[in-house]
Amino acid sequence: MYVRDAKNREEVWLLEHIEAMGLDETAFRSRDYVIAIDEESGSKAGFGRIRIHKSDDGRDVCELTSIGVLENWRGQGVGAHVIERLIEYAGDEGFDTVYTLTGEGAYLAQFGFEPIETSALPPVLQERLSAKREGVDPDAKPLALEGESFEMPERLRAAFASASEHDEEADDPESPEDFGIDPESATYKYDTGS
Repeated sequence: MYVRDAKNREEVWLLEHIEAMGLDETAFRSRDYVIAIDEESGSKAGFGRIRIHKSDDGRDVCELTSIGVLENWRGQGVGAHVIERLIEYAGDEGFDTVYTLTGEGAYLAQFGFEPIETSALPPVLQERLSAKREGVDPDAKPLALEGESFEMPERLRAAFASASEHDEEADDPESPEDFGIDPESATYKYDTGS
């Protein structure tokens, strides 16, 4: 299991799962996402993104958002490792503080995120919080993490190392039927008929 940058060809997959999970797809750009992948099967297990907000005072703000783990992969540290990678990327971009606006604050607290007052948020995130509460997450609350205070619980690191899909119905590789091709009657350009 590993976490890597999303590829452009994964836009449809990301959007499908973001919509299915009821997550925020505002200002969607696949290049902002990371995806957790199972090394053995190639199955995608989870995803998340950092979103950089431009601020009027010239100080950009970094938000973690749209973090999701497919149902068959939950409880195995996938989300934790997606968050870890996003925090690393935020640090690489020069952000000391990372914000998130979510109703899942208890989950994020285990990594060092702490609740903050709405009035302590940068103005651009105060507006974003209002929009999020009116839309996809009515229970959203602001949390912040100082980059150096991120902690990965050892149980989640161990779970991720041995993660496997819970359900026997793994993501199947794409088949001809996925593209509207009937394999029984299709002919191919280089088909020799043998």
